[in-house]
Amino acid sequence: MSPDTAGGQASDGVRHVLDIDDLSREELITVLDRAADYKLAQHRGEPHEDLDGKTLGMLFQKPSTRTRVSFETGMTQLGGHAIFLGADDIQLGRGEPLKDTSRTLSRYVDAVMARVFKHENIEVLAEYAEVPIVNGLTDDAHPCQTLADLLTIRERFADLESVSATWIGDGNNVAQSFVLGCAIAGIDLTVVTPEDHAVDDDVLERAVELGRAPTTTTDPVEGVADANVVYTDVWVSMGQEDEREIRLRKFDGFQVNEALLESAPEAAVMHCLPAHRGEEITDAVIESERSVVFDQAENRLHAQKALLSWLLE
Repeated sequence: MSPDTAGGQASDGVRHVLDIDDLSREELITVLDRAADYKLAQHRGEPHEDLDGKTLGMLFQKPSTRTRVSFETGMTQLGGHAIFLGADDIQLGRGEPLKDTSRTLSRYVDAVMARVFKHENIEVLAEYAEVPIVNGLTDDAHPCQTLADLLTIRERFADLESVSATWIGDGNNVAQSFVLGCAIAGIDLTVVTPEDHAVDDDVLERAVELGRAPTTTTDPVEGVADANVVYTDVWVSMGQEDEREIRLRKFDGFQVNEALLESAPEAAVMHCLPAHRGEEITDAVIESERSVVFDQAENRLHAQKALLSWLLE
């Protein structure tokens, strides 16, 4: 986080969520509670147009399925409106500085969700924005996914502090926000990665400050043993396609499959999607009864609705 946006709050008091630790534990629980309420209301067919007349600008430098559809649908369900802003559709794609884009959008919309490459780009947006900025994904963090993950785990186990979770695979942006989210929520987390694909030291230090650092190991069998939750993600993320063959060799043995899960017979299996079936996870596991990956996908909608309404109330 940049000094101007530390704690998710700009100098003028506008709240931003650039990573999950921009929320305190109390705020996190408030957002999760609201997400659960929204989910129940939607399933009952009850209107909840808490953002009537509000507009969300959605800035995309990266392609998306779940992020775009969940935010746009969520704003509609909340009675508001969302505008898709692809980099090639606005002046940002023609060289306009991010700070100018941020200040201009602030005069038009009530909040901005940005899905960008470099994390410093979203920090610039937040520094110059007069409305809340929400990180829809950067190369370093994915806080909206973590909100959905925690909601999914809480639905399954009720008491987050009683949960033992394992992240296995690449220490990527999803992993890093999940580490911080688990630290805030009190989840006992083990992170299993190859040595040169670990979570950043800075993230581990932030987890310590939040009160709960994860256990780290390079042994998949040891790492998943007796876990309540086993979570994985792709080994080759967007922009890493030229490293594909090297990465597949390094992650040999880290696949979430039926043999590995013998060490965690009661574990729910999570994946943020899209999945490369047959690489980091098998088709059999993702289609099994223990899989909650599509609950996670749905919960992006409810968690983001809760976050937006909380930021804008």
